[in-house]
Amino acid sequence: MLTTTERPIAVRPSALTTTVAREYVHRAALSEVFLTDWIKEGPDSFTVTAQWPRSHSFYTSEHGLYDPLLLSETVRQSGLLLMHVGYHMPFGHQISWSRLQYALNPQALRIEPTPAEIELHVTCSDIKYQGKLPRTMVMHLEAVRAGSLLAMASIRFNTHSPAVYQRLRTGRNVEEVFKAVPEPPEPVSRAAVGRLRKQDIVLSPTEDSGRWQLRVDPSHPVLFDHPVDHVPGMLLLEAVRQAGHALDSAQAGAALPVSVDVSFNRYVEFDEPCWIEAEQIPAVSPSSGGRRTIRVNARQGDFFAFQATAELADAASL
Repeated sequence: MLTTTERPIAVRPSALTTTVAREYVHRAALSEVFLTDWIKEGPDSFTVTAQWPRSHSFYTSEHGLYDPLLLSETVRQSGLLLMHVGYHMPFGHQISWSRLQYALNPQALRIEPTPAEIELHVTCSDIKYQGKLPRTMVMHLEAVRAGSLLAMASIRFNTHSPAVYQRLRTGRNVEEVFKAVPEPPEPVSRAAVGRLRKQDIVLSPTEDSGRWQLRVDPSHPVLFDHPVDHVPGMLLLEAVRQAGHALDSAQAGAALPVSVDVSFNRYVEFDEPCWIEAEQIPAVSPSSGGRRTIRVNARQGDFFAFQATAELADAASL
């Protein structure tokens, strides 16, 4: 059950609202920046504010509910922002996430007549420094909307200097790697994954039930907002959601990942097929309220690139 700590309502001087600088959240398009402000509350605690649009080209609404992956992207952006403004991480350093966990209240996802204003209370822990800069860190986030708890989340970040990252990636040039991304294979059907546009489908069919090839389309304007040298984490989270939908594509509405625990073990590369394998975990009790739990692995070569467990709810039942 989600619980929250009572907080006094902060009274702040009225000011014009804008988004944070897009560079802080590693986005090229201003339209993809969801964060609006931040404030330092303590040595390792912050408050970040965000706004969710009522409609989005990729994080689509279903049955009057926001897409939970908007939360994941907001958490990701919050971590990047605070690494830069709160811990003075220079631009050019690589910041990657190795684990994400969240649980949210689906009722707080209701779309209202105005965009959703989100407040995230962030506490940073398990900070290991290399010199004056964090090398690893865990951020714990409590997301609140209109005074009600929206979600609890945590995300672990690792950082690398440009020189270390070049050695780690064996000198891969971002522009060259990105230009050489193979053409994406044919997708599964739109109905199988609950997506209306072919461009948004990240799974390609195989002969095995519960197994797909990851479909990577570098022309996607949201998942590939700018050139990168490996498959983005948000694309992998979308693969988890679509695999869950494909396991039960007869459901009435979209599969909403209301809780997720995903560990990223290694980068997913562009030049080798990545296989998404999913299975449904039997319910412990029959009173699941229409929710189901899945386990999803991504296998590339001889390695598991990521492992995820997600609880899914049918949007039509909420």
